[in-house]
Amino acid sequence: MIVPSIDLQGGHAVQLVGGEALAIDAGDPFPIAERFARVGEIAVIDLDAALGTGSNRELIERLCARFPCRVGGGIRDEATARRWLDAGAAKIILGTAATPELLSRLPRDRVIAALDAREGEVVTHGWQTRTGTSVEERLVALRDLVSGFLITFVEREGRMEGTAMDRVAPLIEEAGDARITFAGGITTIDEIAVLDRMGADAQVGMALYSGRLPLADAFGAPLRSDRPDELVPTVVTDLQGRALGLVYSSRESLRLALDEGRGVYWSRSRGEIWRKGETSGAVQRLVRAELDCDRDALRFVVDQAAPGFCHEGTWTCWGESHGLGALERTVAARRQDAPEGSYTRRLFDDPALLAAKLREEAQELAEAATPEHVAAEAADVLYFTLVRMAAAGVGLADVEAVLDARAHKVTRRPGDAKPQGA
Repeated sequence: MIVPSIDLQGGHAVQLVGGEALAIDAGDPFPIAERFARVGEIAVIDLDAALGTGSNRELIERLCARFPCRVGGGIRDEATARRWLDAGAAKIILGTAATPELLSRLPRDRVIAALDAREGEVVTHGWQTRTGTSVEERLVALRDLVSGFLITFVEREGRMEGTAMDRVAPLIEEAGDARITFAGGITTIDEIAVLDRMGADAQVGMALYSGRLPLADAFGAPLRSDRPDELVPTVVTDLQGRALGLVYSSRESLRLALDEGRGVYWSRSRGEIWRKGETSGAVQRLVRAELDCDRDALRFVVDQAAPGFCHEGTWTCWGESHGLGALERTVAARRQDAPEGSYTRRLFDDPALLAAKLREEAQELAEAATPEHVAAEAADVLYFTLVRMAAAGVGLADVEAVLDARAHKVTRRPGDAKPQGA
């Protein structure tokens, strides 16, 4: 698969040739990150920190709060590594500091070791210092301590002349179960597809920024279809992962969906591009697209507008949904149209009443003894919680994002009760 790359220098997204000459200054990284994140994790590299000339820390922290980021550049000790993991980095990338001693103190599944190679030899200090150590030796030494490797073919970096495909297979073999991401010169969908079939990923920067390799082409490179029309079945889900329906994507519709950030598909009945909600108003914001394990199907995770996905006016093509998602939408709708005198209107109009009910129901949940009683009281707490969330314009997706961010933290607090709750 593809891992789009954002290199930061002086607060700008840049692309360098050979790690030195500035080729592209793309400016504000946030619009770029929003687009790149539609295809998965993005690599964010702090060039200033790596070179010891400054830092883009605050900028990267904001990126990590919004997008799934692999963070690298200037991570040379355990404290810095843990700080980035606590800040929400999906993974951290360590270069010269990737020693067995340090790696053994970090969570393996969150760490990538970066190996910069010039003609098969590991180089350091801005690619200027030869180590006398082969890439294969470093792979063997570190493969049990990291989840993956980022191998950059330095002599090809930023030059868009193709990567060293003849050197890939032996390196993948030596890496064991650690997955390798290759960087340096990757410019074609064939290279990405071959790497994916071999069990490796492609980190791409210059080719994406220059327009030589469109994002959708790079993302869709591993896709294959067994249909004569080459359409790819696409499962559409809402933000909570509930299936809304099954549609089909073409190469063209996938390109438009990723470029526009919305649900765009191929209509088999009309034989043309179909932008969901263009006439009905039930539009979709595309959050991300995902390849399945066999590379013959897609999943679109979308922020679906009311009344829902189905042309019959239901949330899904299998009828209305249920559970928390359905209740969230009902409560949010009542924020606008709850009739005067209704209980929900009272809760929205009387913050003190809502606060009292939250405290009351939480206490009853804490005191509930039987499974049935716990379920009933938990349902009450969730209802009043959703009302409080709707009043503040907060959705379940916002809460889930906070939970996901907390799951990324490696520094734990004791979690003792505060005096007023003890």
